[in-house]
Amino acid sequence: MINVDLSQTGLKALDQEIDVTKVKQIHEMIFKKTGAGADFLGWLDWPKTYDQKEYALMKEVSRTLAKKIDYLVVIGIGGSYLGTRAADEMIRGLHPVNGVNLIYAGNTISSTFTAQLKEFLKDKKYGICVVSKSGTTTEPGIAFRVFEQELVTQVGEQKAKELIIAVTDKSKGALKQLADNKGYQTFTIPDDIGGRFSVLTPVGIFPLMVAGINTDEIMQGALQALNDLTAPDLTNSAYQYAVARNLLLNQGYKTEALVNYEMQMQMVGEWWKQLFGESEGKDGKSLLPSAMIYSTDLHSLGQWVQEGSRGIMFETVIKIAQPNVDLKIPTDADNLDGLNYLKEKTFHEVNQTALTGVVDAHVNNGKMPNIILEFEKMDGFMFGYLVYWFERAVAMSGYLLGVNPFNQPGVEIYKHNMFKLLGKPGVK
Repeated sequence: MINVDLSQTGLKALDQEIDVTKVKQIHEMIFKKTGAGADFLGWLDWPKTYDQKEYALMKEVSRTLAKKIDYLVVIGIGGSYLGTRAADEMIRGLHPVNGVNLIYAGNTISSTFTAQLKEFLKDKKYGICVVSKSGTTTEPGIAFRVFEQELVTQVGEQKAKELIIAVTDKSKGALKQLADNKGYQTFTIPDDIGGRFSVLTPVGIFPLMVAGINTDEIMQGALQALNDLTAPDLTNSAYQYAVARNLLLNQGYKTEALVNYEMQMQMVGEWWKQLFGESEGKDGKSLLPSAMIYSTDLHSLGQWVQEGSRGIMFETVIKIAQPNVDLKIPTDADNLDGLNYLKEKTFHEVNQTALTGVVDAHVNNGKMPNIILEFEKMDGFMFGYLVYWFERAVAMSGYLLGVNPFNQPGVEIYKHNMFKLLGKPGVK
């Protein structure tokens, strides 16, 4: 489902670049759960071990909720919303015409954004899905206060109970207590799956169900990836990618740009940035994950990519074989723009040609290595597959780097400083 093309990287055959026994050792460490952070490897077998009873209940609740609303406000930050948004936009596109529209809040402290969204929802039929393990994270916490109170004001407490869902801890935490006290339906964030790995859990699956997306296909795609990635060596495509990016880091490259040629894949890039940035960005090590959309960003960053500072960035290009929808370029009788030479070609043909030409220019003229990841399509099955594939890749990549891929101690520092400045009780 994902083919890794390393022919444009300048790397030799990977088994000539790295001791393959190290890959096998890390593979065994992952599956035997003997490495650092092993308590958070619940995602490893999740596509075949997830709670079928809870999944069925989510389907039932989501169908009932979807009949009552036009919009679902998904309140969460980081892994509590990025995967959901990535899936929805990749599968349904940026302007879905069917199903419930998903709107995101609690991922910013912007007063303007929050106030304008509150105003927008005043005359709308909407529900809320709040996602937080603890319920005390600042951004989603204060956003939930705003939109919960607004919804209660609009429809009353009794009806609001039917329109608010909490995805949180199974038995403890502020959000779980609040939801139980007020009678909100809850679904569980597993204890052994961290936020950035959680999109295949109720965190991502429930909102997608409400939107009308076939989540069975997503889970089937993830299961297929699990079954495909059994090899403990460099025939494993996820490990090929992990090893190649580490080799390029060792050559001095400091930044990896994930490049997409489809606008609806932009949030996949944002989800990927958190997955790799939070998993590997520690101990003064790792690549800086960035993301770009071509050809859009070629008209802003293209000059830098082609001729700017060398030796600091490489590109990982996602190539989509089949678009969700294709469109022919029409003929114009006057041809004032001179584009009739493209008549009868499709947008996807031109897009793929642009990709080929850009890779050639960046690699051969710009001396910038390119890893190419070939995806078949952009549907639910592919989304589930890519999520599990990248999760396996980052586990291998993080351990190759010598870090714990499953913790994130650095994010607590800014939080402490913010809480101190805001005067949070008990914080000094």
